[in-house]
Amino acid sequence: QVQLIESGGGLVQAGGSLRLSCAASGHTFRRYAMGWFRQGPGTEREFVAGIIWSSDITDYADSVKGRFTISRDNVKNTVYLQINNPKLEDTAVYLCAAGGIEYSSRIYHTPSEYGYWGQGTQVTVSS
Repeated sequence: QVQLIESGGGLVQAGGSLRLSCAASGHTFRRYAMGWFRQGPGTEREFVAGIIWSSDITDYADSVKGRFTISRDNVKNTVYLQINNPKLEDTAVYLCAAGGIEYSSRIYHTPSEYGYWGQGTQVTVSS
């Protein structure tokens, strides 16, 4: 079992920066791929960024490439999402997820591929 708790959300100005954290409990965290998703009002949950268990492979949605960076610390059982130069359209609830096959080298892009989810943290970008 993996339990996930996000933090670091809040109000940020466009062009600023913010770092989200996702703390995991459970000794199996380091075996799984991790992902960040976001969901705005009335929208589908969309993939933002993903990272495999060893951090060797990452992937990003086109809309955030060059602005967001995903990373993980398997000693601290934490995954991060650094948000630089946020735009108004980045406003959403951001959720972290863990899942996939243990020790896989795949990035998982769809919510159904993840078995564990956090509650989410709100990010609001202001002009």
